[in-house]
Amino acid sequence: MDDTPRVGIVGAGGIAPPHIEGWLALGAEVGILRRTGADALAARYGIRVIDTLEELIQGSGIVDVVSPTSSHLAIAKATFARGRHVVCEKPLAVTAAEAQELADAAAAAGVRLFPAHVVRYFSGYQQVHERIGAVGAITELTARRTVAAPASAWFFSQDAGGGIIRDLMIHDLDQALWLAGPAVEVSATQDPPAVDGVVQPPVSAHVTLTHANGAISHVRADWAEPGTPFRSMLEVTGDRGELSVDTSTTDTEHPSPASAADPYREQLADFLDAIRTGRDARVTPADGVAAVVLVDAAYASLASGHPVVL
Repeated sequence: MDDTPRVGIVGAGGIAPPHIEGWLALGAEVGILRRTGADALAARYGIRVIDTLEELIQGSGIVDVVSPTSSHLAIAKATFARGRHVVCEKPLAVTAAEAQELADAAAAAGVRLFPAHVVRYFSGYQQVHERIGAVGAITELTARRTVAAPASAWFFSQDAGGGIIRDLMIHDLDQALWLAGPAVEVSATQDPPAVDGVVQPPVSAHVTLTHANGAISHVRADWAEPGTPFRSMLEVTGDRGELSVDTSTTDTEHPSPASAADPYREQLADFLDAIRTGRDARVTPADGVAAVVLVDAAYASLASGHPVVL
């Protein structure tokens, strides 16, 4: 029996290459939906271009959705309706209600939904999670993620699935939940604020979370000028010690093959093994929904100028 994974990629933007490379490294047969940029990726990786979404779904066991966030809901639901599994780039959807709709649709169809929160697979962040008990009761978590602003305009539309909190900061909001547990209050600021729902970089956002256990998380994200080097950092303080990771000193964003596993491949390998064994992956649909709940609350706080109680 042929157990080769057959994967259909929807989306040909900047996040597509690491997904394609990860699947190919895992021995998958990969096709990509025809859209702008797909032909170049097909030529680069020797994969097939597929003309329609229906054809791509029919020929795949797993559909990997790496298209703009506003398209996730329709593509994933069409895939579930055909009984196929879905890997979906973060965030799962534009709103928490839509993200929950996706999770419910997967469950109803008896297939799997895997939110691609890849930072859980970066070695430095994994090590912090594995050693979190060493700090005792967590009192404070500080995270920051800085990167050059993306080139595509849709990222800057807060009302159409973009926005710095929804697209960039969600990585560290997920980390805060993974490490410190559920949040009960969310407060957000952004400088400069969006104008008519559109972000104008350079822009920074800061979100403060109060967790149910009393811990406080301070999360900052920056879309900076072109050429700005990527950097992310995390510090966790507890009543018995501290843990930290910083990509300016440890290159967890682009690990050397000799020193660390590729996090995108590790993520996809985890998802593939979860399908084969029936176990939960490191990131569950509930995790994906919970991250979008925080995003919704952060934007509600920006709109009102007040903290939002969950």
